[in-house]
Amino acid sequence: MTEDGTPTWEDVARDHGRFLYNVAFRLTGNDEDAKDLVQESLLRIRRGLENYEPGSLEGWLARIVTNVFLDDVRRKRRRPTQALPDNPDLVVPPSMGAEEASAAARFSDEVQDALASLPDDFRVPVVLCDVADRSYEEISETLGLPIGTVRSRLHRGRRMLRVALAERGLTR
Repeated sequence: MTEDGTPTWEDVARDHGRFLYNVAFRLTGNDEDAKDLVQESLLRIRRGLENYEPGSLEGWLARIVTNVFLDDVRRKRRRPTQALPDNPDLVVPPSMGAEEASAAARFSDEVQDALASLPDDFRVPVVLCDVADRSYEEISETLGLPIGTVRSRLHRGRRMLRVALAERGLTR
């Protein structure tokens, strides 16, 4: 922690890495994409820490992960990507172990699949609210949407999630 109360990059990576991974995993739906998302987010966090004003650190981190995710979705829509080499050590540095990852991944595979089936416009607000525990105001600010739109997307996203879970036989 610096003298002005701003966390160092190492503090963020150590103390909030699991939170970043959990949000990333819920947004992407798979381990490899989540690791890539965390890695890119940590790079942006490193660059952005000099401008960080102490406040809701997890809100700021959730906003960065979400923005990296949305930027990636937009980029993929504009142009297809090439497959990466099969050797992950050349691309992704070692990250948290399997035990930590599965502890961070509290949802069953069926619930994660149902969540991943939601369109991005609805999955992102649901993840930010129900996984990252962000307020409607924080989600509105993060996504650049009016709060009414956030509430509507949360309502519709949760309804879609209930339907997807019912189709998988996971609700009564």
